[in-house]
Amino acid sequence: MTDLFTPYELKGMRLKNRVVMPPMCQYAVENQDGIPNDWHYVHYVSRAVGGTGLIIVEMTGVHPDGRITNNDTGIWSDQHIESYRRITAGVHANGAKIGIQLGHAGRKAQDAEPPAAPSAIPFDEHSKTPAALTAQGIEELIEAFRQAARRAVEAGFDTVEIHGAHGYLIHQFHSPLTNIRNDEYGADLALFGEQVITAVKEELPADMPLLMRVSAKEYVDGGYGTEYALGICRRYKAAGVDMFHVSSGGEGPIGSNGGPNAGSAYQVDLAEFIRSGLQVPVIAVGRLESYQEAQSIVNDEQAELVAIGRGMLSDPYWTLHAEEALGGVHNVPKPYERGIWRRK
Repeated sequence: MTDLFTPYELKGMRLKNRVVMPPMCQYAVENQDGIPNDWHYVHYVSRAVGGTGLIIVEMTGVHPDGRITNNDTGIWSDQHIESYRRITAGVHANGAKIGIQLGHAGRKAQDAEPPAAPSAIPFDEHSKTPAALTAQGIEELIEAFRQAARRAVEAGFDTVEIHGAHGYLIHQFHSPLTNIRNDEYGADLALFGEQVITAVKEELPADMPLLMRVSAKEYVDGGYGTEYALGICRRYKAAGVDMFHVSSGGEGPIGSNGGPNAGSAYQVDLAEFIRSGLQVPVIAVGRLESYQEAQSIVNDEQAELVAIGRGMLSDPYWTLHAEEALGGVHNVPKPYERGIWRRK
């Protein structure tokens, strides 16, 4: 039976287990230049030491104005490459694979003056009104995603994830709530995302998988549901996405329209829906701190991989502790052997 510690292979990327650290913004770039620092190095490498199979670096801006805040990481310049290369080398030295999530916050870019978006619709009454992107501006951002992917490959990442969820730019383009354009990008809401995927894919080696994070439903009044999301994901799969990282929401303030019942494993059914609807591998995410629950998701073939967010912020060694709780650790780093109560 496949379990949480069964290796998994997607194209040329072989993972030692099914545990993923999902992207989680650290807001820790004190110099505001987008370059990751010692905090980021320790943050990611410690999770590799802790046994994680795949680590995905936080949403990384493809443009300076694409960051949520100016304290976020970026990869819009070749000057960023060397710092990421240090992180990927450290992660690889400790037995894990590492990806990077490329994104643009769109209208949710708090420090941009002004933010850019498909349409001039602010996020809420406290947010800046974004400038609607021109055709030239769209072309420039597609190219920014392309060049960011090139830099990610040069920096040694094993996979790239495109952020198309949580109310950020690609989500803004494919949502009818935030895209009211009168041009081709308004007539075909999946077009921008498709063009980003195509551009990124062209920069990746043939055996490198392309991941994409999507919101499988929206929670505000009039928001799209799972069938609409399935249609968008079908387009994205055809454009070149190899695996979907399935989340939800983000297009409105937390708690809008009642919000989701954000209990344990509350988004797993969404991942399973995309998986079965498209016959595509998925990553499930959403309050999966329980070792047994994470194990059952893989056992029951609801998802190929499980992402542990808050649980891994709390415990860098979540994976080792999960393996211990579920039957004994086999691959604990030698310096830590005395801290594991039982080895099999």
